[in-house]
Amino acid sequence: MALQVNDFVSPFTLSDASGKTWTFPTDAFRFAVLYFYPKDNSTGCTAEAKDFSALLPEFSRLDTQVFGVSPDSAASHRKFTEKQELSVTLLSDPEKTVIGAFGVWVKKKLYGREYMGVERSTFVIDSTGKILAAWDKVKVKGHAEEVLQKIQTLV
Repeated sequence: MALQVNDFVSPFTLSDASGKTWTFPTDAFRFAVLYFYPKDNSTGCTAEAKDFSALLPEFSRLDTQVFGVSPDSAASHRKFTEKQELSVTLLSDPEKTVIGAFGVWVKKKLYGREYMGVERSTFVIDSTGKILAAWDKVKVKGHAEEVLQKIQTLV
C-alpha cells in the first residue's frame, strides 16, 4: 500500500545523475516533490519530466525542489537529462528500496500480461518528512501544474 497524506517517510538517501547524494527528509528547502516514474525516455515519462522542468523556476520560488525517481541507473538519467534538456533532478533507485517503501512498486497489466513496475505517483513532503499531498495512478497531462497549484496552497 502506498504511503498516504499525513504519513511520515523514513529517512532515505538516493544519488542523482551526477553522483551527488540526496538525503530525505531535509531542511535544505521547504518542500520536496518526489515524482515516481517507470522509465527514462518513454513517452509519458519524458512528457512528465519536461513539464516539471518547465515549471521548475516557479517551484523554486516557493522553496520547493522537484525530484524524479525511477529504477533507472545514474548513467541512464544522465543521458535522459542531456537528450531531453531536463532541469529536474533525477534520482536513481535501481534496488527499488525507496520505490518499495513508498508503495509504488506494484503489479501492472499491459496487453493481458502481468508484471511488476512503478506506478506513476507523486508525493509532496515537508522538511520533517510529513507527506502533505499525494497522487497515485497519475495522468501526465496537467499533472505538474496541479502539483504546483497544491504547493501554492501550502505556503
